[in-house]
Amino acid sequence: MPEREPSEPYPPLEPYANGLLDVGDGNQVYWEACGNPEGKPALVVHGGPGSGRSPAARRVFDPERYRIVLFDQRNCGRSVPHASDPSVPMEHNTTEHLIADMESLREALGIDRWLLYGGSWGSTLILAYAERHPARVSEIVVAGVTTTRRSEIDWLYRGVGRFFPQDWERFLAGVPGTPPDGDVVGAYARLMADPDPGVRSRAAADWCAWEDAVLSAEGGRTAKPYSGRPSEAVLAMVRICSHYFAHGAWLEEGQLIRDAHRLTGIPGVLVHGGIDLSAPLDTAWQLCRRWPDAELITVEREGHLGGGATRRHVMAALDRFAGR
Repeated sequence: MPEREPSEPYPPLEPYANGLLDVGDGNQVYWEACGNPEGKPALVVHGGPGSGRSPAARRVFDPERYRIVLFDQRNCGRSVPHASDPSVPMEHNTTEHLIADMESLREALGIDRWLLYGGSWGSTLILAYAERHPARVSEIVVAGVTTTRRSEIDWLYRGVGRFFPQDWERFLAGVPGTPPDGDVVGAYARLMADPDPGVRSRAAADWCAWEDAVLSAEGGRTAKPYSGRPSEAVLAMVRICSHYFAHGAWLEEGQLIRDAHRLTGIPGVLVHGGIDLSAPLDTAWQLCRRWPDAELITVEREGHLGGGATRRHVMAALDRFAGR
């Protein structure tokens, strides 16, 4: 068998166990475990919020050395109830609820400490969990650092519009009556709660078109990483995203960077694209300066979606940590 290249994913694998975990408030969170049941525990924390787990994330781990756990955060993926149903309430879906869900899952699976891996919104949730429960975290690997400060949200849904003025104008037009300096994200959150399915569908499409526009600088206008998803998945993702971002993820501004000293003793590898317009590099830089055990790797020619070099650095970190 030819030797695997450093950036080549491990072969596809299927879960050896899965289930729905009752986390209260009428919610059940879907989880699955892959790889070696006796291996080093690792939890994959997906982005979005509301995007759901990706089977591709299984393949950055050595399946012989890792016990790989994936889960769908509340109300998305295979977790129930699903946020695409407008009758499903959102008041029991907050950052605090997700932190509690992760702890409930760890306890249910009998895991003492686990490595955390994720990116984008997943890095925010990883940091929030790890700063709350540092004794339960062995290492952290993040690709695409965000901390969901209100300043970061404002950049993504307003500031970066200076690079995409036509797309920004269309995004703003999706919430008539909202001034350019108004609460655009909150306005979309209200549309996603509208009882009219046509209103919700249009709002979700406009939101995804904007996300695709921002990412187009990384891979050309033909790529539609958000708009190309199934309609129910898009409705859930946009509803959950706008819900979280309209509330600043219920975090104090700068909280996760301010409290990064709580991660002392936890080795971390932060891999961030140098041309990431969705989440500029300064957030990763600021976090690394406050977290003494973190290493920041900047991938100069890659962005928020990453690529071969980002994957190579992530897999190198995971392979290194597998032996700890």
